Amino acid sequence: MQTPAHAALGDLLSYAGAAPLVPGTLVRVPLGRREVLGVVWNEPTSLAGTGAEPDMALKPVGAALDALAPLGEAWRDLVAFAARYYQRSIGEIALAALPPQLRDLTTTQLARRLKRKTTTGPVAETAEAANPIALSPEQTAALARIEAESGTFLLVGSTGSGKTEVYLRCVADLLARDPEAQALVMVPEINLTPQLEARFKARFGDEAVVSLHSGMTNPQRLASWLAAHSGAARIVLGTRMAVFASIPGLKLIVVDEEHDPSYKQQEGARYSARDLAVWRGQREGAKVILGSATPSLESWHQSRPAEGDDPGGRYVRLEMPSRIGAGELPAVRLVDMNLQPPKTVLSGALLDAIGQRIARGEQSMIFLNRRGYAPVLACGDCGWKSECPHCSAYRVFHKIDRTLRCHHCGFTERVPRACPACGNPDIAPVGRGTERLEEHLAELFAAVKRPDGSAVRIARIDADSTKKQGALESQLAAVHAGEVDVLVGTQMIAKGHDFRRITLVAAVNPDGALFSSDFRAPERLFSLLMQSAGRAGRDAAYLAAQGATAEMWIQTFHSQHPLFMALRKHDYAAFAKQQLDERRAAAMPPFAFQALLRADAREQSVAQAFLNIAADAAEALPGADIVTRYPAVPLSIQRVANVERAQMLIESPSRAALQRLLASWQPLLHELRCTPEGKGVIRWLIDVDPHSI
Repeated sequence: MQTPAHAALGDLLSYAGAAPLVPGTLVRVPLGRREVLGVVWNEPTSLAGTGAEPDMALKPVGAALDALAPLGEAWRDLVAFAARYYQRSIGEIALAALPPQLRDLTTTQLARRLKRKTTTGPVAETAEAANPIALSPEQTAALARIEAESGTFLLVGSTGSGKTEVYLRCVADLLARDPEAQALVMVPEINLTPQLEARFKARFGDEAVVSLHSGMTNPQRLASWLAAHSGAARIVLGTRMAVFASIPGLKLIVVDEEHDPSYKQQEGARYSARDLAVWRGQREGAKVILGSATPSLESWHQSRPAEGDDPGGRYVRLEMPSRIGAGELPAVRLVDMNLQPPKTVLSGALLDAIGQRIARGEQSMIFLNRRGYAPVLACGDCGWKSECPHCSAYRVFHKIDRTLRCHHCGFTERVPRACPACGNPDIAPVGRGTERLEEHLAELFAAVKRPDGSAVRIARIDADSTKKQGALESQLAAVHAGEVDVLVGTQMIAKGHDFRRITLVAAVNPDGALFSSDFRAPERLFSLLMQSAGRAGRDAAYLAAQGATAEMWIQTFHSQHPLFMALRKHDYAAFAKQQLDERRAAAMPPFAFQALLRADAREQSVAQAFLNIAADAAEALPGADIVTRYPAVPLSIQRVANVERAQMLIESPSRAALQRLLASWQPLLHELRCTPEGKGVIRWLIDVDPHSI
């Protein structure tokens, strides 16, 4: 059941039942003064071994929600594994995996809800399904391997190679072969769900497909979950939360864009949905397809072929390097910003190339991974900057509503009329975000006309411009309809979208990730740039009609960097080899295993002291001799919402040794929290396989 993350209640609680209940049954039980939803976890037993005293009077179970089929053993195994591996309680994982509305329903309300239509007819064969798209030789070969073999497959397909069609065919073959089978298809972000849902519903019919993601209302989530749990929904589409959906007939899992950091939960239980999907596939005998144009280095390493003494990885690597119905991958052009005049935002050559596209009626996309107007507002007289009073970060200047907004804690104020420190009225933006870039482009192309004589149209897509319900959909529709000439945006526009008229993509300021303290930053940058490049030239017929070629422009001060050299050739394998060689030499993942112990307190010294005492306490634990504990340090954004944050990196060449130490450490950390040294700690947590350090 749902209990506080650091409660000392343990994983399982004992209750008295009038009759034995099947494991997996949902029940309502008293906890303190509340009645909460719980899951019967084990077969009924005597009090021996439950932790309860023999003469202890157990509280009785309330109502059993027995109108609902019990949650299966495979689902309970998944929850138990996730809790154990990510160092959380079973109740926290289990209850977070259930739809929120289920927690509040009475037995009567649930029975009434289940009487509604939850069955589906046969999977539809639409016109598209009856006359399927012709497959490429690479798609045919990939499908044959997936059909003939079992386990986990890494489908490495360049952008536009037809990975989605492979997913659709695999699902279609499965559902045609087994009338009880179900498939789970995962995407990294909510905004990619609608277009994939449309394709699956066109192929299989509306009734066969349900979605599961946090953007849905509670009634919608409950309806989708019940359809999946009952087997009525044959296909479940969702974001990372969908990995915990109850899908009794699960036989296939697809994880699209498997490299995406969004699959790693960053709040509460910090699980990796991709890694749990692989584990779940193994547990339930389901095939797993991980798809990406730029796989994570962990997955790439796990799919390496056998060589010499190396037996190879556990995944089957399938490669589809050719684009279907699209032009060649865009030519990558590097602009050396060292040769440009100071303070140049967009080079003359790039502006000329965009102008040529506008003149021909084509579209361009400018990628800048920083929203807002400017990252900071500053005073030239006294040096004041728009720092957040609650965080060790600057508030971003948003010109549209004249606010300074912290992107960490959300603190927002109107822009001051003058410098708060010295009164100078001339405070100015420093740096550039998407909002300012949009304004700059509008000024540069104010005198330029489109082929029909109308003014150039510039649009911006980022987290600020898409806040309102339906805003993203309408903006994307405008791009698809050709109503936009230049699209400016953050990484939101780099992933998954099938823009048919874009022939030029430009990355304006990507250098920051080249020298980041986070060893994963180059991998993320390469992936983002490859994904961005993939938005250009996706329609070969359009390119031919326009007499155009697709291009990817990158403005950089480090044009000879190995990352850009590999990108010019669209050579992911070369980039991956260089990165893996570096990581092997430095004993970093995937050649080592990591966890972070985090502590938050009002003072940095208190947080760090807690972590260092915890490190000393771990010295005598099993596995401590082969687990390195580094000194505690502040996070890169040290203070958020007036809370100081510190972390300690824990690393080992052995995953088993790291897990052993973490499991033994938990009780010590609970005890330490109650000591004088731990009293000032607001919270602590363990992050296993962290994505950012």
